[in-house]
Amino acid sequence: MIARLLPLSIVLMAFLSGACASRGGVPVPRPFPGASLPPSAVEPAPEPPAPAPVPALISTALRFRGVPYRNGGSDPSGFDCSGFVQYVFGQLGTLLPREVRDQYRAGRAVDLDDVEAGDLLFFETVDRGPSHVGMAIGRGEFVHAPSSRGVVRVERYDAAYWARRFVGARRVSTLSPAGGGLPGSARASK
Repeated sequence: MIARLLPLSIVLMAFLSGACASRGGVPVPRPFPGASLPPSAVEPAPEPPAPAPVPALISTALRFRGVPYRNGGSDPSGFDCSGFVQYVFGQLGTLLPREVRDQYRAGRAVDLDDVEAGDLLFFETVDRGPSHVGMAIGRGEFVHAPSSRGVVRVERYDAAYWARRFVGARRVSTLSPAGGGLPGSARASK
């Protein structure tokens, strides 16, 4: 009985395999157990993710941590808040206005929930309206030159003190060649 079924099973297998090929199917080679995969089927080991590059603007700003606060300061010998922001942007070819209120008009408004690294954050500290500026660096932190404790430093902008005083954020996304200014901004002056 097995002898009679063997030819029938061979014919059936030939018929079924022919049907697959006639419908445009492409046979997929399957290695037998213990066989190595052909070179094209070997998947390369996954590479570890590369660390995200720190934007040049942020790395430039962070180089000045610890520089003393100086009222009216706009260079590495001492910064006030707007002088610091203006200097950092200027190092990358973007001219910003010198005063906080003028910087508040540069770029475009951004909701606090949409703040990204490099955005300018404005706070009401000594005067009504924007009177202090810093730069978001990511993870809810910003770098700025405050007069209290007197050095450029990093703080959280959601800390109670800053959250109560927040008045807005601006994104200055277009770098311009030195001397060109930004759309919506005044030429830098000292």
